[in-house]
Amino acid sequence: MTMTTVAEPKNAKRSYFTEQHIMFRDSLRKFLEKEAVPHFEQWEKDRLVPRSFWKKMGEQGFICPSVDEKYGGLGADFVFTVILSEELGRVGAGLGGIGIHSSIVVPYIERLGTEAQKEKYLPECIRGETITAIAMTEPGAGSDLASIRTTAVKDGDSYIINGQKTFISNGMLSDLIVVVCKTDTEVKPAHKGISLFLVDSNTPGFSRGRKLDKVGLHSQDTSELIFEDVRVPASQLLGEEGKGFYHLMQELQQERIISAAGSQVAAEDMLSLTLDYVKERKAFGKSISDFQNTQFKLAEMATQVQLGRTFIDDLIVKHMDGQDIYTQVSMAKWWISDNARKMAPECMQLHGGYGFMEEYKIARRYRDIAVAPIYAGSNEIMKVIIAKDLGL
Repeated sequence: MTMTTVAEPKNAKRSYFTEQHIMFRDSLRKFLEKEAVPHFEQWEKDRLVPRSFWKKMGEQGFICPSVDEKYGGLGADFVFTVILSEELGRVGAGLGGIGIHSSIVVPYIERLGTEAQKEKYLPECIRGETITAIAMTEPGAGSDLASIRTTAVKDGDSYIINGQKTFISNGMLSDLIVVVCKTDTEVKPAHKGISLFLVDSNTPGFSRGRKLDKVGLHSQDTSELIFEDVRVPASQLLGEEGKGFYHLMQELQQERIISAAGSQVAAEDMLSLTLDYVKERKAFGKSISDFQNTQFKLAEMATQVQLGRTFIDDLIVKHMDGQDIYTQVSMAKWWISDNARKMAPECMQLHGGYGFMEEYKIARRYRDIAVAPIYAGSNEIMKVIIAKDLGL
């Protein structure tokens, strides 16, 4: 049986890895083998990664490695963030909530927050004591962010927030939510009326709706969030009023690199699982790997996986150099996630009936990868971005 394992990719040593990167990766991998792998199947059944694991991650210095040392972080470069996301993903995509907290939400606070906000929140985020979420999507607004209906109305030295959010990762566990609101519902174009707010989960009027039952990513808690006359002081505004849309756009390049890297890890793991299986499984007196159909399928997938790895590694280096690679990142996000999604049924097929059994990891990969072309901007939106860059 193929249970949860942390796969070792053949190209684990990459050109941009320093000795510090390798030490961090090896230490994290050893930690996950001990603290996550033996428990992950239970977390999938529980539909939740326990807070105790977040705190263990924080105690070891694995969460939010890029945050400045003055707040308790490592002050590390983007490669550490990539390593964290990829190693969590090798155990299982359901651990993605930690990556969202560390690689997506906390960077908003670090980049846009006031000094008071940073001092208040960052140390606890790094220690895994405060879990964050970002609340963008609404029942009637996904990729079209300008159409959100959640409002934040100024009232003296406070804002009053009303609205609903859905599909929010870390929604059940979150202590701090970055909420995307409309502070001006009349301005044209509509996206100029968007602002961001930091909302503590113990604020009166805030509540959690349903814990959503998803096809995959079972251990990553996802829920609805409800805001009913939630009063927050003006000091909880994150960034500038009316600039929320632009603040979000500035972080999308990094978010989509992380998303593409997650799909790449899934593809590498599915290939590794399938190679191991076909070499062991016998049919008609020989290994399945001896059949030409099997060889051709895996040769194609191995090539596609290598192309994806080359592409994403190149973008990581360019992103660290400060290059504007927004279009190329959009290309990577759609192509790598689409490739991984197409690989999943091929790999399951090569597992035969066993691939349909929950005890084999390929079954979970099959479920989990289905959402990759949807989140972090749907692949259709990625193609719109690419087409615009082509002058279409």
